[in-house]
Amino acid sequence: METTPNSIETLFESIEAYGKTTYELSKLKALDATTTVASSLISRLVIMMLAMLFVFVLSTGVALMIGEMMGKTYYGFFIVAAFYLITAIIAHYTLDNAVKKSMSNLIMSQLD
Repeated sequence: METTPNSIETLFESIEAYGKTTYELSKLKALDATTTVASSLISRLVIMMLAMLFVFVLSTGVALMIGEMMGKTYYGFFIVAAFYLITAIIAHYTLDNAVKKSMSNLIMSQLD
């Protein structure tokens, strides 16, 4: 008769150990997914910042060149600013959904 309580105790201990192991595994999976997404986003952010710096320096050079050709330096900056405004308006209306969809797909693919 003593084997039955021992078997039940062993069963409960096994269930408890299984629950703790499952909980720890879930924590580790969540941590892995979080670090994967964060590292991917951080690396993309650094690349985008470098690209933005390049575009800024290039835009300044183009604005100075256009301004020199037109006789007034600030004319070049107005023309470059107008170009970026038109580009932003077009991008807003054409790329808004595509960017949202691609970013959500990127995050979801990193989580799998």
